[in-house]
Amino acid sequence: MKYFKGNANGGLTPITSEWMHKILMEFEKLNQLITEYGSPINLHNLSTFEQNIKKFSKVFNSRGLRHQIYYARKANKSRGLVKQALDSGIGVDTASFKELLQSLELGGNSNSLVLTSAIKTTDQIELAIQNNITIILDNYDECKLINSISSRLGIKAEVGIRVSGFYVNKKKLYSRFGFDVDETIPFITNHFGKNNELANLSLKGLHFHLDGYSTEQRGVALSSCITIASQLKEKGFHISFIDMGGGILMNYLANEQEWKDFDNRLRESVQKGNSSITFNGNGLGYEMVNGKLNGKLKTYPFFNSTNGVDFLNEILDYRDPNIDKNNTDRLKSENIEIRIEPGRSLLNQTGITVAKVAHRKKDSKGQWLVGLEMNMSQLMSSSADFLLDPYIIYNTYTESSEEVDVYFTGAYCLERDILLKRKITLPKLPERGDIVVFVNTAGYMMHFFETEAHLFELSKNLMFKEDKPSIKEIDFIEDSLITLK
Repeated sequence: MKYFKGNANGGLTPITSEWMHKILMEFEKLNQLITEYGSPINLHNLSTFEQNIKKFSKVFNSRGLRHQIYYARKANKSRGLVKQALDSGIGVDTASFKELLQSLELGGNSNSLVLTSAIKTTDQIELAIQNNITIILDNYDECKLINSISSRLGIKAEVGIRVSGFYVNKKKLYSRFGFDVDETIPFITNHFGKNNELANLSLKGLHFHLDGYSTEQRGVALSSCITIASQLKEKGFHISFIDMGGGILMNYLANEQEWKDFDNRLRESVQKGNSSITFNGNGLGYEMVNGKLNGKLKTYPFFNSTNGVDFLNEILDYRDPNIDKNNTDRLKSENIEIRIEPGRSLLNQTGITVAKVAHRKKDSKGQWLVGLEMNMSQLMSSSADFLLDPYIIYNTYTESSEEVDVYFTGAYCLERDILLKRKITLPKLPERGDIVVFVNTAGYMMHFFETEAHLFELSKNLMFKEDKPSIKEIDFIEDSLITLK
């Protein structure tokens, strides 16, 4: 058996790990797993996840900062990742009743869990308060509800306030979440504390989570929260932590020039009105309006030179022009714990999605469509497309085979169930039973929008550690079987 990357020339080459290539060499093993668990399957390398945790921990330890890392559970639903996070000494950020309950069942506690749901229901709040889990507050109605439930249960609720609307370069950042930065201190001083309306809430920290991926904006937001904490201290409120959420950029691609070239080719194809790059000429955010190219690429920025620990370091190094200390030094001088909630970046190089070829056909335009035993919800995020070249593993392959351009299609009865909107060039037309592998999919791609339409089974998630010399010897564990023991 041989495996090949799609688009040998002019593609978008993903960064890959040695373990991925070991698995790509094992057609029979993958076929065995698909036979047992169905297609697609998601394979998760817990060893890589653990290494990513250590890299972020090292940043804070090297700076002498009190800190806590919370793995953002919403990025991937697998239980095995929660258990590994807790076993590695970090926490878990939960955003629903079930996420919180499962995390408690897997060993989480008041020191390792936080509840940050956008909508907090009574059952979530009760579960959090009963287990002394910190709750991040978003609005006044939430405050009143949690205060009421806390009073009924006779347990004081530990909370943090989410702050938004920071000023960056004299412009106010918009967010539908949180308390406005200009109103945070007045709100806290008027409603929190003994004899005030929200006396059952014990305010411990501040929180923010910004849209986009600007280190400057995050640096400003962290600096602003440190200032708020200092001013609250003067009013008798002790802020023990600041949580800066997630959104830490990662880099998917091996070559910056490929990223630039693709963007240029896509722009040109939209301007010329051809469909040589994407399915039916999908502009992925670009469009022609009154003869002019408008819009922008509506995808994750898949190539980033500043990513991971470097991205985090820039935020911690940020210094407000009017303050003589950077964020790190200010956090230490104020004795404030810094917290982060990374999801995607902690899952970098942790997972792959493996699917079986079901059929090949030509459409009315003469385009080859290769149907896979999966659907678009199993490779979907908020990004307009997943801009990484996939890999194909052929059961049989001869050097005399002819290249072919294909689009991968899914199992939904929808015209738009196109798994990758980019045209993929393969060295040979796949056959039924061949295997397609999408790499680095653990962060948001596997589960975030996965559905059971048509009563399809959800994809199976398999966990493993690199503790054996050969992939053939590894014991893959089905995620639903993972428990605290």
